[in-house]
Amino acid sequence: MLIRFTYIFIILSGLFVTTKTIASTLEVQKVTNNIYAVVGDINQRSPKNLGNNATFGFVITKKGVVLIDSGGSYNGAKKIHQAIQTITNKKVILVINTGGQDHRWLGNGYFKKQGAHIIASKASVNDQKKRANHQLGFLEGLVGKKGMANTNETYADETFVTKHEFKIGGMQFKLHNPGPAHTPGDTYVWLPQQKVVFTGDIVYVERILAVGSVSNSKGWIQSFEKITALKPSYVVPGHGHVTNLKQATADTYNYLVELRQGVSMLIDQGFGLDAVSRIEQSKFSYLKFYNELYGRNAHQVYQKMEWE
Repeated sequence: MLIRFTYIFIILSGLFVTTKTIASTLEVQKVTNNIYAVVGDINQRSPKNLGNNATFGFVITKKGVVLIDSGGSYNGAKKIHQAIQTITNKKVILVINTGGQDHRWLGNGYFKKQGAHIIASKASVNDQKKRANHQLGFLEGLVGKKGMANTNETYADETFVTKHEFKIGGMQFKLHNPGPAHTPGDTYVWLPQQKVVFTGDIVYVERILAVGSVSNSKGWIQSFEKITALKPSYVVPGHGHVTNLKQATADTYNYLVELRQGVSMLIDQGFGLDAVSRIEQSKFSYLKFYNELYGRNAHQVYQKMEWE
């Protein structure tokens, strides 16, 4: 298969990165030596992106490639693999799932077939098992039966509760599931030697985050604060391009904090769910999908905060 690509140089808030655009809607962005992000479509899941509407990542080690998140389908995983192969011909030997959202794990079957070992937090796997049928049906409606062909529930070979550390091929990895955030098992992957953090769905940039039925906005803020404490030089978000802590804070942390403050004020004043439209969120209207999601996000946060 012929993969066409172009190189683009981007300067983002002082961060210098190299981008390779793949014809399959994926963009390979160099973070630093041997560490890359694979930036997927920022729009909804579709037959074109095969469920890969998120940001993934990979690390090239002496022993092989470590992949962070496997994509939204078997065919989507294949596209991620093709993107990796534009950089290295080394085998993907390990896959880390950072959460239970479909695009974090439904490509596991493809990489398992290639011989990769899969690691995830126990909370992620539990979430995956609870929502697998719904996710597969939802994706089939958006991506189509052809796009979802061969996709099945393939769970991690190895799980951990809160922390897991290991070295492979001269690279050190620290996995941490600090608690529920966007999903119950959201995990960040910290590479201390390079000061790079892969955040999974704990960080969204460029587009407004989505608060779902399984999200915990309070825990999400606490998880973000754990990442802040690392003082990373490079942040690879779950959605959007490689960034830094300043932009991640503006697009994710500040939004969650201010949304919760608005909901808290309504509850304290005795207003019900029907009053969430009064919460001022326009400060964040620069984020893509703001109009589609700000109202739903407020509803979801209000419903959870009533019982905190």
